[in-house]
Amino acid sequence: MLRNNNVVARIFQRQIQTPPPGTSVHCARRFYENLVPNFTIYDVECPDHSFRKFTDDGQYLISFSRNFLDLIVYRPTWLSYSYKEEDCHLPSRAKRFDSFFTQLYCVSLASSNEVICKDFFLYVNTNQFGLFATSTSQIHDAPAIGGAIQGVPSIEKITFHLLRLEDGVILDEKVFYNDFINLAYNMGVFLYDDLLAVVSLRYQTIYILQIRESGNLVDVRAIGAFCREDDELFLNSNSQCMAVADNSKLHQSSGNHVDIAVHSNQLNSDNSFLSGIKQRLLSFIFQGIWSEETDKFQRVQCLKKKFYFHFQDYVDLIIWKVQFLDRHHLLIKFGSVDGGLQVSRSADHHASFFAVYNMETTEIVAFYQNSADELYLLFEQFCDHFYAMSRNSSYMNFISSHSNNIHAREQLRSIKNKASSLSQFVKKMLTSLPFSCQSLSPSPYFDQSLFRYDEKLISATDRHRPSTDHPIKFISRRQPHTLKFKIKPGPEAGSLDGRTKKVSSFLFHPFLPLALSIQQTLFLQSSVNIHFRG
Repeated sequence: MLRNNNVVARIFQRQIQTPPPGTSVHCARRFYENLVPNFTIYDVECPDHSFRKFTDDGQYLISFSRNFLDLIVYRPTWLSYSYKEEDCHLPSRAKRFDSFFTQLYCVSLASSNEVICKDFFLYVNTNQFGLFATSTSQIHDAPAIGGAIQGVPSIEKITFHLLRLEDGVILDEKVFYNDFINLAYNMGVFLYDDLLAVVSLRYQTIYILQIRESGNLVDVRAIGAFCREDDELFLNSNSQCMAVADNSKLHQSSGNHVDIAVHSNQLNSDNSFLSGIKQRLLSFIFQGIWSEETDKFQRVQCLKKKFYFHFQDYVDLIIWKVQFLDRHHLLIKFGSVDGGLQVSRSADHHASFFAVYNMETTEIVAFYQNSADELYLLFEQFCDHFYAMSRNSSYMNFISSHSNNIHAREQLRSIKNKASSLSQFVKKMLTSLPFSCQSLSPSPYFDQSLFRYDEKLISATDRHRPSTDHPIKFISRRQPHTLKFKIKPGPEAGSLDGRTKKVSSFLFHPFLPLALSIQQTLFLQSSVNIHFRG
């Protein structure tokens, strides 16, 4: 039965009807079909800042100064003006940025030769903490010393800053020296509840930190060279015992102490092990292949083909990216050094693998190649589980995906049916794993059960998009030919030079009919439009 579009009729229907169990939020979100951002202020007068995003609870708008030294935080407010006719003009003051946002404070984050990483920000919803990062410039041809991976650039200093967003007080800092962490769009850092996973690409270590309610960043464990807390102690004590026993033998045969010292140093330098996480990975692969065959001869042949032949390839794998699946399990992506720095661009052309790691038992519990049909089926049917939402982010549970939305599922099936190669299609779909943390907007205007839009121009994903002079249309799902509202980035009259490359970013408030569109043109000041419910 066709539902009435009228807001009053919907309110009356809400009073006399009880929604089915578990659908009350979905029913309430249908009101957004009537409450849309139908008015735009073009080229609004605003500070020349780099606007990052709204926090997931809608309390703050995060921005940075153009020199990326200062953090400026705003609180969204609302217009005290209204109008009835479409051609009615708002007062000039209403067209200013400060009519919609109130600046709370400005904090200097970067010091010395550091700058703020403009694409990095994580929000701790339970405590209203914000995690920011500053860093020095990259050194691309840095020598691989101290166990570093050859071919991975180095950053002299990376600092994570934990702020209380209510008043801008810096609560704690965590510094990494001569390391490389992929901070673009939160790729190298993942937040789950109060746990933080930081991936060191250069030293192949996953640092697990805990964010305490007091605002402290506490080291929990480091997964890489060692998996358990006492692994290093055990190996060091064992190597010392071996060195003492060997030295005693040499002392009995020769009194030359210089030779003893030289031999001891050679023993320690040559006694190099694979990292703990790599040992776990190789053991899991070996045991899986061993269990495939019961016949001894067939088992040996199978091990030769599938394990020993590819042994060096497995050894050369490095950790690309990590995400939490829950508080105890990590999804780790392994691949070649060449593909590790291209996760967001052409990583589907590189062979990669996914491993599920249990932090408590230090065991690999699953291992897949990036073309595995089994992993793709899990991704297709249980996509929401890979997002690993925090328990307190209930509004994030309504982000559309192909496992919870029939329209997104049909779109995925259409792409799958058009694919020339199923294997390449699977690889392309799995490049998004592991997901980047807090990379999707919870705005109801991206709910694919309510609206349809061109995902090449705009989507819930936190990314810049190619900009056009044509408005982006949001069409009603319930009435397929009804235009609900339009979002147009850039000047109202369009760009004078159509050849100039322009990109746009869109910041939607998580629940208000309010959005910012920022169009950026090379060497020119950004054009900011405010879209709101008039």
